[in-house]
Amino acid sequence: MRAAQYIGANHFESRVIPTPALPDDYIRVRIAYCGICGTDIHIFKGHMDARVHAPQAVGHEVSGWVEECGKNVTGWTVGEKVTVRPLDNDGTCNTCKRGFTHICEHLNFLGIETPGGFAEFWDVPARLIHRLPANISMQKAALVEPLAVACHDVARAGIEPGQLVVISGGGPIGMLNALVARHAGGKVLISEINEARIALAESMGFECVNPLKEDVVALVRGRTGGSGADVVMEVSGSEAGAKLMTELVRPRGTIVIVAIYAKPVPVDLHKFFWKEIKMVGARVYEVKDYEKAITLSNNGEIDLDKMISKVFPMDDIQQAFEYLTSTPDAMKVLIQCNEEK
Repeated sequence: MRAAQYIGANHFESRVIPTPALPDDYIRVRIAYCGICGTDIHIFKGHMDARVHAPQAVGHEVSGWVEECGKNVTGWTVGEKVTVRPLDNDGTCNTCKRGFTHICEHLNFLGIETPGGFAEFWDVPARLIHRLPANISMQKAALVEPLAVACHDVARAGIEPGQLVVISGGGPIGMLNALVARHAGGKVLISEINEARIALAESMGFECVNPLKEDVVALVRGRTGGSGADVVMEVSGSEAGAKLMTELVRPRGTIVIVAIYAKPVPVDLHKFFWKEIKMVGARVYEVKDYEKAITLSNNGEIDLDKMISKVFPMDDIQQAFEYLTSTPDAMKVLIQCNEEK
């Protein structure tokens, strides 16, 4: 089979590799599309060589079809549309026993620690496969995984209808959070410095503010009688964003940390004490978030079409990564691994 493999820093190649034997409890998925995410960019840059075993196909944001079932797998039909929830938990740690399998203490992330979806076929434990609606767009279905991240983030935020929600950072995950927060009834304001991303967000009906050009704290406080936003979702991953979040949120408001910070940054803990702020972390997704993302992807209630910037064939995976790393206003880039049926 063909697979687009990570070879080393800044180097992917599309290669022919042996098709592995299918384990008894696995399903072989014929991949339609696989999206490139921020983690894949870190892999491309060589930042995750301790976890990725090159040469290896990576990728985990997929849509596809059931190609074959292991001999112990029942209840699936060849040709069904599916996606993959790429979190392989051990089921035995204390965190799993408490029901939080998505943050298992010994979690294997498929497509990072194991081969992934930039390939014609991907063999995945059957328990991690989700059935898709028969009429779903396969390109939109490749956004289920990052959309599930946003569903989890918004659930952790506890957004209620009418609340003011500030999204700090208008990249792909920030935009998906904005879409899901608006669907939950939030009044969304996006803080973003990239003008192209601002234009895209505005074309999708969002109000945006550029904190380099306008005092976003004054804007938010002016609209809330001086109090601040009900919810602030920190998606920028910047030191400036971490500083801004405690200024933006109201007393007894909620901050959700969505971004991954590579190193500690200063945070005003006095504000947490003074305003009794609640801060929650939000990492990946639970099963219920995945099912909600599948529903939202297919029911037309949120607009995902503008989230897809470009589609590359699998043989052009190197060009796809070079495009994404050199185009700061790009959103989601998809790799087409097989022709659609």
